[in-house]
Amino acid sequence: MTRELTQREILCELEPVAEVALNSHLARSKEWHPHDYVPWDEGQNFALLGGSDWEPGQSNLGAVAKAALVTNLLTEDNLPSYHREISQSFSRDGAWGTWVGRWTAEEQRHSVVLRDYLVVTRGVDPVALERARMTHMTNGFNPPTTDSGDLGEQGFLHSVAYVSFQELATRISHRNTARFCGDPVADRIMQQLAADENLHMIFYRTLCGAALDLAPDQAIVAIANIVENFRMPGAGMPDFRRNGVLMAKHGVYDLRQHLEDVLEPVMRKWNVFGRDDFTASGECARERLDRFLANLREVQIPRFEEQRDRALARERARQ
Repeated sequence: MTRELTQREILCELEPVAEVALNSHLARSKEWHPHDYVPWDEGQNFALLGGSDWEPGQSNLGAVAKAALVTNLLTEDNLPSYHREISQSFSRDGAWGTWVGRWTAEEQRHSVVLRDYLVVTRGVDPVALERARMTHMTNGFNPPTTDSGDLGEQGFLHSVAYVSFQELATRISHRNTARFCGDPVADRIMQQLAADENLHMIFYRTLCGAALDLAPDQAIVAIANIVENFRMPGAGMPDFRRNGVLMAKHGVYDLRQHLEDVLEPVMRKWNVFGRDDFTASGECARERLDRFLANLREVQIPRFEEQRDRALARERARQ
């Protein structure tokens, strides 16, 4: 029977991989500055400084764009919670600590540029946005749970599996949001954010793949748990369900994209269903994962798309 590795042992064994992945990230990432992406000449004072407060007619964004941009921004706003979770699961020493700091700094640029853009262009109500930020950050980030407890309490393997999928999901959401903004400035912002998220995903995917090689059974159990219980990090924000439904209905991020553009490509990269190094516990987790994906593909996605098509048809009929 194979002995399970402790989190400390896994981190120690994988640190050389983390160092190579970190150096690769630093070589590939390009410096950019949030202020360069904001159309400052469109700005004006609000009432406190003698200007006028926001009114709905000042926004040029449609409902889908507003929902997506606010959801993306509030997700990025909760960065302190994510930093805490990942620093607890990783380490503050060596390559691990350098990565956690670098990743946090890069992610914060996303909230800076999104908020500046929305406030300067008066794309959304800034008072409602600030109230939602206060609520969301006060509540913090709650990791997905399983029957055995919080995934965030189960260590490095669950964390690195989660962010491997989540960073790619966020990249796709950012990329698709640009299509609904009708603004070349917003398009440039979202494409830059998507590029960042892709590089983050590559780092985490690399580390999770190395963990699969190091501790196959433990890693596949973590991957199966994450896939079965996955939810985006903004799930607890105000109006998340309403905005999420709107985004899914119009193709910003839906179940088919989640399966075909996120779950399947990442698991192909790890060769999850072609590996022969699992023992009984790993095989059990892989079989469970296979059943879940089959249900998603054959039951949940067709059901969602049927409901979506009916809803869109009703909307067209009312126009």
